[in-house]
Amino acid sequence: GLPKDTIDLTFRGSAGQSFGTFLCSGIKLTLIGEGNDYVGKGMAGGEIIVRPPSEISGDFEAARNSIVGNTCLYGATNGRLFVNGRAGERFCVRNSGSTAVCEGVGDHGCEYMTNGLAVILGLTGKNFGAGMSGGTAYVYDIDGKFQSRLNTEMVVALPVKREQDKAELKAQIELHLEKTDSPRAKDILENWEATLPKLIRVIAKEKYDLELAEQQHEDADGVMAN
Repeated sequence: GLPKDTIDLTFRGSAGQSFGTFLCSGIKLTLIGEGNDYVGKGMAGGEIIVRPPSEISGDFEAARNSIVGNTCLYGATNGRLFVNGRAGERFCVRNSGSTAVCEGVGDHGCEYMTNGLAVILGLTGKNFGAGMSGGTAYVYDIDGKFQSRLNTEMVVALPVKREQDKAELKAQIELHLEKTDSPRAKDILENWEATLPKLIRVIAKEKYDLELAEQQHEDADGVMAN
């Protein structure tokens, strides 16, 4: 649950640009409707939830529709964003510490990201991870073509195999379901073992090199111990 001193506000309808910009700890914003560009720009704490109305028609699929605009979480340093739907271009650009879950992004996702966590439960646009030097992105490669949209200059795409990565990813998807009632999150969790091979972890090459070095060190210690 939320701390007792949290300011918990709910909005309905269409929000203009920069909804929740520079948000700080102790504030939770729920938007039932849609947001424009720059949702969570520069946010330093707190929580933003964006989801469609529950009374929307039965054939509407949130994961196939954009619900927030471009450049969400631009330069964010902390806080959490949960989006039950797709985001526009340059999602998490220059993110340096916030955590986000959404169900698809446009071109240039996680551009120049330096830290933080992005979970994208759906299709991405082209040039994903351009200039990304830190942080982690998990992507649901729903059509098997994510590799063709990845900018491999600074990042690598890996299967989700380490137990700590599985736990981290699953916890975020569970939170997303709890916060937004996302049908896609529910489907992934109910078919976790079957879906896991389609989930991809994207990290900076430098971070991957460090992980390899640590693993080799642990393996060497294990051999010496035996």
